[in-house]
Amino acid sequence: MRLALEQAELAASKGEVPVGAVLVKEGMVIAAGHNHSISLNDPSAHAEIQALRRGASKLGNYRLVDCDLYVTLEPCAMCSGAIMQARLKNVFYGASDEKIGTAGSVLNLFEIPVLNHQTTLHAGLLKEECAKLLKDFFKARRLDKKPSGKNSNQNL
Repeated sequence: MRLALEQAELAASKGEVPVGAVLVKEGMVIAAGHNHSISLNDPSAHAEIQALRRGASKLGNYRLVDCDLYVTLEPCAMCSGAIMQARLKNVFYGASDEKIGTAGSVLNLFEIPVLNHQTTLHAGLLKEECAKLLKDFFKARRLDKKPSGKNSNQNL
């Protein structure tokens, strides 16, 4: 999880939401990723997706059987679906996501028994450190924004 935190810090340094992920197979790191959604203008460029893509490319297989994912924030529905499609064995995550988390906070996609693959969840790994990184990032962003008095949706 420390490597995932390093990835999250890298994301923050680039102005991205600080989430990092590391993919491990048989105790060896095979891929890592961090959020790129802002810089790539890509809503699917989450840390988990980046790590899964790199890992699949490295292993030459979209099935990442016997791999574990360490991620600093509870996966969203998109990432949870990708995790199940990849057939990951375990997911270890740090901070819970009370807004869109689908590994136990809002709902738990991983506990639905009729789904094709079951991934084991491990929540709260370095929870405080992961949560602090996110809180500090968003606090700084709120402080940087100055109220303009205009409706931000006017140009839509």
